[in-house]
Amino acid sequence: MMGNLFDPAPYGLFRTWPGYLLIMAMACLPACKARQAAAPVEVPVTREPPKPDWVTARPVSSAAYTGIGLASKSRPDYQETAKKNALNDLASEISVRVEGNSLLHTLDRKYKFDEEFTSTIRTSTQERLEGYELVDTYENADEYWTYYRLGKEEHARIKAERKRQAIEQATDLYQRAVSALATGDLRTAFDLDLRALVAMKDYWGENDQVVVAGRTVPLANELFNDLQHMAGGVRLAALPERCALDWSNHFRRELLITATFADGGRSLPQLPITIRFPGAAGRVVESRNTDAEGRARTTIQRVDLQAPALEVVVAVDIEALVSKELDPAFTAPLLGSLTVPEVHVPIDRIMPKVYFKGTENNLGQAMGGAPLALAMKEELTARGFRTVERAADADLVVDLEADTRTVGESNGFHTVVLHQTLKVTDRRTGETVHEAGKQDVKGIQLDFSKAGLDAYKKAALDVRTQLVPALLNTLFQR
Repeated sequence: MMGNLFDPAPYGLFRTWPGYLLIMAMACLPACKARQAAAPVEVPVTREPPKPDWVTARPVSSAAYTGIGLASKSRPDYQETAKKNALNDLASEISVRVEGNSLLHTLDRKYKFDEEFTSTIRTSTQERLEGYELVDTYENADEYWTYYRLGKEEHARIKAERKRQAIEQATDLYQRAVSALATGDLRTAFDLDLRALVAMKDYWGENDQVVVAGRTVPLANELFNDLQHMAGGVRLAALPERCALDWSNHFRRELLITATFADGGRSLPQLPITIRFPGAAGRVVESRNTDAEGRARTTIQRVDLQAPALEVVVAVDIEALVSKELDPAFTAPLLGSLTVPEVHVPIDRIMPKVYFKGTENNLGQAMGGAPLALAMKEELTARGFRTVERAADADLVVDLEADTRTVGESNGFHTVVLHQTLKVTDRRTGETVHEAGKQDVKGIQLDFSKAGLDAYKKAALDVRTQLVPALLNTLFQR
């Protein structure tokens, strides 16, 4: 059995002081070694990998298009962002050609919109890139870089195949459009031609010659010319040629609109048109489609007869011919360069002839000059109405009655009230077309007679601001 390590009895060495010190030193040696092992270990510094040459200097190649993309690693989608930026960069190296006599060249010369369109085409090119390859990536603590490459021969091969398919599709659509127009179906023909042009959109800047019906034609130009031919060939007509609005038709008139095509005079069924004219509540815009015989009917009514330009404008609704499936970024410039057929129908405003009758009294005595009737005549005349001296010559008979009565006197001030009634009848039928009145119009003055005149002055203002507008609203909204 082992004794106590520090018991000096079993060991003669501990019987002397030097021996004791030696034993203690030996006991401390393992502790010192432990403390030395616990000393901190130096951590080596991580060094960023050196940037590759393609990061510091853009690669240049005659055989490939290059795209370099950079994104901050603070973004959660930094890898996808760097790729997108690289492909955008790559696409920017692929130029959009604009050849002479191409559709884009023609439109630029006439309508000045090629810069915007070229930007749209470039965006389309970026979205349709194929055949590219990832060459390398690089990243540090803050940035992520990508390097993509697209061989020019591979790009040319892919583009040639796409163009072949686009031309084949556009040619088929064009031939179908020609057949549709031959039957009078302009709506379908226009849609097919527009679809054919959109199918060729990536090549509007190129002058591609194709054989169609035995003719060699620049396809994109031929399609655009066909759209112009269809739009410009529509002939719109309206009956009557002038729209007369008067009291006899209650300011309402039906228009018959016909649509035909210039080549052969064939009727155009299901053609969308718009009808515009100034309405009493604002500009009116109606949409119609012609029927199977190329006709459409509309009623012109509730017209703002005070509008400076009184006319009905009938036009082909070009936008309605465009399918909502087609991207307006490509169709809008085309439609904006087309001449839209329209026909203008003047509106002849013939206001009613009016005969006035009635009495206006102040406290039972006839008023000289009939101030209320005078105010109404002035307002109606300013709007084109004509007053006549004989009832037999009138369209409308206006019966205006008014009188005052006393109410009382207080502190030297005399008060009267005025009552007036208005009745308008159709002279030919005897029908009452409008009734109105104004009760208890108060007048206050130093005597009753002058108070009555004060009441008439206020009532005349009411005639101008209330009774006449209400009458006009009734007449024109029937």
